Amino acid sequence: MVRKIEGATRIPVPGGKTIDEYVGRVNSGDERISIAHMKAPAGWEEPAQTPEFAEYTLVLSGTVLVEHDGGVTEVGAGQAFGCEPGERIRYSAGPEGAEYVAVCLPAFAPEAARRED
Repeated sequence: MVRKIEGATRIPVPGGKTIDEYVGRVNSGDERISIAHMKAPAGWEEPAQTPEFAEYTLVLSGTVLVEHDGGVTEVGAGQAFGCEPGERIRYSAGPEGAEYVAVCLPAFAPEAARRED
């Protein structure tokens, strides 16, 4: 069945980052996948996490820094990265901030992110 999604739902998060979910548990009720447009200001960072979902991210502008067991990977505009479930990662934005699209399989849920305190 074809479904048109009229717009996103803004999901509030601390630290100045915006999350506009188009597909997922909040906006479309879909638990299989989530697709969200994110904007993170310069210097934004979040706690480390070990998510229960795979995450694929396409960076539209700026830089996303991904800290992982192998070091830090810098991902710039026009590049993408993927993380498998169970990998410990920590995201932050570069000095110019970042705009990106994240896809999670299954859909993102705060408890499934398993963020550290």
